[in-house]
Amino acid sequence: MATAAKPIPSLRWWIGGLLFASTVINYIDRQTLSLLAPYLKLEYHWTNSDYANLTIAFRVAYTIGQSAFGRMIDRVGTRRGLTLTVIFYSIVSMATSLARGFSSFVTFRFLLGAGESANWPAATKAVSEWFMKHERALATALFDSGSSIGGAIAPFFVLWIYLRWGWRPAFAVPGVLGFIWLIAWRWLYYPPEIHGRIRAEEREMIAADKQEPLSMPAQENKLRWRDLLKLPQTWATIIAKSFTDPVFFFITEWFPIYLLAKGIDPKTEKIALGIPFIAADIGSFFAGWLSGYLVKRGMSLGWARKIPIVYGGIGMTLLTATMFTTNLYWIALLFSVVTFTYAGFTIMANTLPSDLFQSESVASVSGLGGTGTGIGTIIATKLIGYVSDARQATGTHSFDPIVIAAGIIPLVGMILTLLLLRNNQATERGLVRRI
Repeated sequence: MATAAKPIPSLRWWIGGLLFASTVINYIDRQTLSLLAPYLKLEYHWTNSDYANLTIAFRVAYTIGQSAFGRMIDRVGTRRGLTLTVIFYSIVSMATSLARGFSSFVTFRFLLGAGESANWPAATKAVSEWFMKHERALATALFDSGSSIGGAIAPFFVLWIYLRWGWRPAFAVPGVLGFIWLIAWRWLYYPPEIHGRIRAEEREMIAADKQEPLSMPAQENKLRWRDLLKLPQTWATIIAKSFTDPVFFFITEWFPIYLLAKGIDPKTEKIALGIPFIAADIGSFFAGWLSGYLVKRGMSLGWARKIPIVYGGIGMTLLTATMFTTNLYWIALLFSVVTFTYAGFTIMANTLPSDLFQSESVASVSGLGGTGTGIGTIIATKLIGYVSDARQATGTHSFDPIVIAAGIIPLVGMILTLLLLRNNQATERGLVRRI
């Protein structure tokens, strides 16, 4: 048990801040390759298909790791699980500076994907442990916004290092950040039931929110993967992530190359690289606030989550409009609207496991959603590399089929999620919470 000391007011939000910082560091490490890709492609003579294979190596490990580490974190706990994985991926990030060619880059990206995959299942589980229903969406928005903040910071941080010392230090330095974060994590994070610095009223408030009558025995709360996959609520989470996150990963991993295809040099337009991520950050907090506000106003939890899903699916269709312009400001604006509305959709997708499932299954369901995302992203990445290479002769229109598909698929995901996200017999049996 954590040593008793002076209580920290609103401790749960300090925990949320730690989860946010973890996600920022996770994304800075992750973004390094995409930011350096235009220059590494020249040095190592990579095609877009080669670069696609590098990102696929990351995604394969990330896909497997989401489910595997999600299950592990449900078993060993959030504190220990995230400690181990942050140590691992920080070492890998630093070691990438030793890469000597395509094969070694593939190996390091695979290992990085494995380590980084634990962040979302762990953070989602931490939210379920520390936050009440009306706060979960905003708490999820807080940690998830670290992806957009990390994406916005990375161009300035990584390219600044690259332009002064080269690409090897640009990989090594971000890896140090994870070890600094671990000091705060190990000091502050414990479950609320045993934390020595939580106020009694905050502990009681969290415990009271978790009290919910269940019709099944407590031991049956620990659902196996095959049990979870029989539930439409699990598939609502998987589809909500699988049909939207690959689009955001297209933006995070291909945006510099996409701008080059449009005749825009990302080295001279670093601010434009960050604008869509800032928009996603604002969208995360807006969706989290809106959903929590609607719950407090008496709207059902289900509809409070569905509203951002609806405007997210519709808003992401605007990505198709980017094929009609080569103007940097219009491109940045359209991508920003897409990432703003995407953020609402994905915040709800990341909140659903903690809304629907008991603590023993939250990280597992979150991990299954991440695995679905990974499979979709691997397929998308391979197609993006192939299509953009095959259409190079079309110049500024080489990515047109890609942005059309990226605009339509989230709309389909929205429709399917709305159909699956409902109370049913599993709710009555206590397998999932009412929404």
